[in-house]
Amino acid sequence: QVQLVESGGGLVQPGGSLNLSCAPVQTVFSFNGRGWYRQAAGKERELVASFTDDGRTNYIESVKGRFTISRRNSEKTMYLQMNNLKPEDSAQYFCNAQVRTEYWDTVGDYWAQGTQVTVSS
Repeated sequence: QVQLVESGGGLVQPGGSLNLSCAPVQTVFSFNGRGWYRQAAGKERELVASFTDDGRTNYIESVKGRFTISRRNSEKTMYLQMNNLKPEDSAQYFCNAQVRTEYWDTVGDYWAQGTQVTVSS
């Protein structure tokens, strides 16, 4: 079982920035960051930013121009740079990645446990 861990969440004032990162705790053979999701209290989980199979990026309308997803699969890390944060961005953020633990293993789909982002003055 692969455990993904996130870092970079926290409390920030409106207009501030945070940079989330996501990586496996243990050594793995390959890592393919797929996307970032968020879930606010009382709401459904939504896909915030993601990579298509050919490496392009997609964003929900509300974060376009403010959030940037990136990844360094060779370093087995995915990022979400969040600028000009708004109170409505407050949520638990989750990363999703495809991981192969060993070269002979099949690719598994994994989720991190989430990191809280709170935007408030």
